[in-house]
Amino acid sequence: MCVPKGDVVTKTVKKIAFLLSLFILVVFAVFLLNQTEQIVHSARAINVTLGNGVMWSLVLLYCVLLITPVILWFKVPKRMSPPSVTEGPEYERFIGDFRKRLSRNARLRGHSLTNLDELHAAIRVLDKHADDVVVSAASIVFLSTAVLQSGRLDALVVLAAQTRLIWKVAHVYYQRPSLRDLVKLYAQVASTALVAAGIEDVDVDVVVSAVFGSTVAAIPGMHILAEAVLSGSANAFLTLRVGMITKQYCRCTTRIEKAGLRRAATLQAAKLLGNIVKEGTLKLFKAGVAGMKTRTVETLKRMGNFRRTPKPEQAD
Repeated sequence: MCVPKGDVVTKTVKKIAFLLSLFILVVFAVFLLNQTEQIVHSARAINVTLGNGVMWSLVLLYCVLLITPVILWFKVPKRMSPPSVTEGPEYERFIGDFRKRLSRNARLRGHSLTNLDELHAAIRVLDKHADDVVVSAASIVFLSTAVLQSGRLDALVVLAAQTRLIWKVAHVYYQRPSLRDLVKLYAQVASTALVAAGIEDVDVDVVVSAVFGSTVAAIPGMHILAEAVLSGSANAFLTLRVGMITKQYCRCTTRIEKAGLRRAATLQAAKLLGNIVKEGTLKLFKAGVAGMKTRTVETLKRMGNFRRTPKPEQAD
């Protein structure tokens, strides 16, 4: 019996994708172990008790992040996969089951679900909730990694934020991705955390000079602001991308086209990134200006107190 060539190619691609995801997860596990050891070693150099506290805190954090997908797996119903046809008894059964699933969603209370138009309207409502969740998570990642600017801490922030993001998006639609999709998602999360840890190695001065010119790069404070925005933007974009992929895995109006899924998620993430960077940069700038004003006022006060302090009389 001859196996169709297309099936062979599909199986090969799936195997390659699975092995690549497994490789990323293993590399990330090694990376996480190495970074944890360095953080604990640095803490123990200050104080042994502090080092032990940091170690057990990180172990607890990792356990929580690993248990969260398990809780998600058992508490949220599995994603309903639509049939390949859009009419007939099979499709009618799917619509009936899908309507029951939506009726149990707390975010759709009061919404009528009697026909297809109302079902699609309900999905659009959930899409809006999911977009808000993704944008909120990306904004937090932008500000957190922009302020921290530490590869090790950035990786932990991104890992925690994206793990929680997957959980929250699944709860918006009240259905979870399949186990295979969940493995792929966490491979994305692991690769994103690895990228977050490596962003600090980018030469920001070269980037600013290439984009804005050497004159702008010479402005005081521009290096710090550019480094913060670069780090925050990259991590926010990767978080948006993971959120958009999760969103597609949790919806069930149409079958997922694996080939164009990541490209579509990248385009959606790019559209949302602009406002996040704009608002986040404005917050960073305002915080920087406020900090400079505070330091300036404190300096002037100290100078005023110094001038008012009477000088000791010289001895005859």
